[in-house]
Amino acid sequence: MNITVRKAKPEDAADISGNNIRMAYETERLVLDPDTVLKGVVGLFEDKNRGFYIVAGCGGEIAGQCMITYEWSDWRSADFWWIQSVYVREEFRKMGIFKKIYEFIAGISGSEGKVCGIRLYVDDGNKDAIEVYGRMGFSRSHYLMFEKDL
Repeated sequence: MNITVRKAKPEDAADISGNNIRMAYETERLVLDPDTVLKGVVGLFEDKNRGFYIVAGCGGEIAGQCMITYEWSDWRSADFWWIQSVYVREEFRKMGIFKKIYEFIAGISGSEGKVCGIRLYVDDGNKDAIEVYGRMGFSRSHYLMFEKDL
């Protein structure tokens, strides 16, 4: 099957938000508010400084996606690109969709600005994703992530 990868467009927002809702439930059993998620997706399209989405198409459908956000590194005077909101629809899994998405990201990272590295985080219980990321050449960082809801 032919897989195409591209930067997402605003008209992809409904599909992306639906995938985000499915991902949150599948990975963390979180039930998200659809209106809030759609507003969040649209918010990224409205402010290019926040980042961008990548989508993979297969058979005319969005089969997978991810979001790239930016983290400025003052130590390196360049951005880290954070891969977030990774989701591949169940019927398209094990077809190399994420690999194609990652290859696209790596390919544009040199031409889209000064990028010093690519990072991602994963729920420590999501063994499938951890395995996939390891196969893609990612390694565990020595950093721990902390958060506090406001």
